[in-house]
Amino acid sequence: MTEQPQSLRDLFQAAKAQKQSVESSAEPNSDAYRGEVSAAVAKLEECQRLISQVSLFSSNEGLEDIATTDLQFLTVDYLLAELVQRLSSANRETVLRRALGEYEKYLTRLDDYNLLSARDRKLFEQYSENPSKFSLASKSDAANRREVKVARFREEKELKQKLEYFSQNQDRLQSDDETTRQLYLAEISLYTHQTFQSLDMIVQELDMLSQMRSAPPTSAETLRDDPRRRDAANQNTYSERLDAPLSQLLRGGRSGPLLSKTGKPLQPFTLTNRRTELQNGVFRPGHNLPTMSIDEYLEEERKRGGIIEGGNNDMPQEIDEDDLDKADEETMKARAWDEFKEANPRGSGNTLNRG
Repeated sequence: MTEQPQSLRDLFQAAKAQKQSVESSAEPNSDAYRGEVSAAVAKLEECQRLISQVSLFSSNEGLEDIATTDLQFLTVDYLLAELVQRLSSANRETVLRRALGEYEKYLTRLDDYNLLSARDRKLFEQYSENPSKFSLASKSDAANRREVKVARFREEKELKQKLEYFSQNQDRLQSDDETTRQLYLAEISLYTHQTFQSLDMIVQELDMLSQMRSAPPTSAETLRDDPRRRDAANQNTYSERLDAPLSQLLRGGRSGPLLSKTGKPLQPFTLTNRRTELQNGVFRPGHNLPTMSIDEYLEEERKRGGIIEGGNNDMPQEIDEDDLDKADEETMKARAWDEFKEANPRGSGNTLNRG
């Protein structure tokens, strides 16, 4: 039996216990959770370093060359891959690709010791040939994918039952080396089964992340990046109204054109839906309501120069019918005017063109 430092056993057991605590955590988004994940990852990374330091495994050995107590350390890479997926990072793709690397190391070491079944070895070859296209079932055939999922669920259930059976016989495990060996091998078989499922899910997630990066920007992002919209938002005088104030309209309308010769908006305006306007106008009154008082209108007319001020304010006054003297005076003026017109017919004063 190969002797390894006691610290490796203790460190590995502490890492597994911490991993179980992480998986049962009720607050996966808390700082305490993230700290515990990082601590468990650090412990397993140290286990990897110690295993490499003492050359615990070699590709030139067979499964029978591995001591029973050392079999458990074959799962370090798998446990680390699972925890890496739980790490909090702004770059999700980097986390996933690191997890893929740990899963690959786990499967490679099992393949070196012929611990992969014929079907698992075929799946590993399929993944190695084209990792970005790996899938446990056809992506286009939903029925086939469902059948594969059900079959693998049943296999996983059987592996868990087998592992549970060995775990419940602790007394036999302490005295029977073969039973202990079967327990570790059952654990490896379960982890291998779960590894391929994880590879399938990670590849799908990486594909979605790639599609998100290459997708065209949404309409909201386009508007946010539009320099015209950004410039208008930075102006304190920006308005969504298309109509100008009344005083400006009375002075000749808007001050300048809406669009430049190149089609660039020079003034803010709002495009409306004509159908919506008609619909909103159904319950409006049938007559035009006044928009200003008479005094306001006269004031606007005065500003425009539409009202002439000043000049002769002597307006003809109405004659009082009871004032006889005034009436006689006006009558005499009218008769004198008539006599003047009879004595001076129209055109009589014009002698320039007479022969």
